[in-house]
Amino acid sequence: MSAALAPFIEIIGLMKWFFFLAAILIIVDLRFGVQAARKRGEKIKKSRAIRRTLNKAVDYICWIFLSGVLGQAVGAPLEIPILPVIFMLIIIGVEIESCLINYFEAHGKKVKINIWKIFGKKVTESIEVKQEEKENGTTGTNTTN
Repeated sequence: MSAALAPFIEIIGLMKWFFFLAAILIIVDLRFGVQAARKRGEKIKKSRAIRRTLNKAVDYICWIFLSGVLGQAVGAPLEIPILPVIFMLIIIGVEIESCLINYFEAHGKKVKINIWKIFGKKVTESIEVKQEEKENGTTGTNTTN
C-alpha cells in the first residue's frame, strides 16, 4: 500500500508551497467575492459560498497533483524540472486575476485586468479602468498608460 502512495507523497512534498498558496488565494477570493456581491446588492447564501469554496479547494488539489504528475512524467525525462512550477503559475495567475477583479468591484471600480499582459508590458498597460456613466449620459473606457 505504501508503495502505491509513494508518488503522491513525493508530489505533496515537492508542491507543498502551492498547497499553502492555493489556500491563501481561496480565502482571499472568498473574502473579495463576498464583498463584491454585497456591493452589487446580491444576497449572500452561506451554503453556496461554502460549496463554491470547497469546490475551488478540490480543483486546486487536482491541479497541483496534475502539475506534479506532469513534472514527473514529462519534466523529468526531458530534464525540465521547472515544468510543474510553470504550470502552477498559469493556474495561480487565473486566480490572482479573479481576486483583483473582485477586489476592485468591491471598491466600486469597474476594472478589466489581463494578468498575462503584465509579463509582456508595463503593469499599467494591463489594467483597463471602465468609468461610470457621467452626468451627460456618456460612458467611456480609460486605459491607463
